[in-house]
Amino acid sequence: MPNFDIETLELQIAELLRICQRLREENLSLRDRQHRLLRERAVLLKKHEQVRSRVESMIAQLKSMEENP
Repeated sequence: MPNFDIETLELQIAELLRICQRLREENLSLRDRQHRLLRERAVLLKKHEQVRSRVESMIAQLKSMEENP
C-alpha cells in the first residue's frame, strides 16, 4: 500500500483552490476587458460611419461645384 500523507494532500488541495480563485478573477477581468473593448469598437465604428458620410457629402458638393462653375 502506498504511503499516504494527508498533509501533502491538504497542501495540494489548498494550492488548487488558490489557483482556481486566481483563474476565476483573471477570467472576470478578461470578460470585463472584452466588454469594454466591444463598447469602444462600437463607438469607433459609429464615428467611422459619421466621418465616411461627411466625406461622401463633401465629395458630392465638390462634384456639383465642378459641374456648375
